[in-house]
Amino acid sequence: MPLPRPAPRRHIHDREIRCRGYQRDDGLWDIEGTLIDTKTYSFANHDRDGVNAGEPIHAMHIRLTVDDSLTVRAVAADTEAGPFSICGNVAPRFDALAGLRIGPGWKKAVLERLGGVKGCTHLTELLLGPLTTVAYQTVSPARRRRETEGAAGRPAILDTCHALAADSPVVKRQWPDHYSGD
Repeated sequence: MPLPRPAPRRHIHDREIRCRGYQRDDGLWDIEGTLIDTKTYSFANHDRDGVNAGEPIHAMHIRLTVDDSLTVRAVAADTEAGPFSICGNVAPRFDALAGLRIGPGWKKAVLERLGGVKGCTHLTELLLGPLTTVAYQTVSPARRRRETEGAAGRPAILDTCHALAADSPVVKRQWPDHYSGD
């Protein structure tokens, strides 16, 4: 069901987020994200001599290269547009993610390395939110195929969301041996 009709209002801000996952020819995976913020009005900005309506106030990109275990092998970050001329200076700090594994403890480890003044709020939000999800969505089908070909243990995806709770009708249908309902 769509959202209810809104009250009368004025459009002020847009945030566009686009994430894509790629399987590389060398067996690694590239997970790329872009965040673009625009305003519907022009405003003064000291570092950029103003920002026009529709012109990105933020245009930021990040690429994680991961292996099958979701261990970060390389990171590239870029600030194409930011509100301050020094915003892009933080991009090399994202290299500190190399060697971390996306999984339990990921968010804490990222924030230890890039939280607050050590990083960029917008790139970190992109990284911890949609980019992490796209990494799972991109790599998990290949991982699941390997799991299926190997051991017949409990699928790792169980209990990761409401639909995949061990007592859900989805699990009862797809993994009856692991169903824990009535």
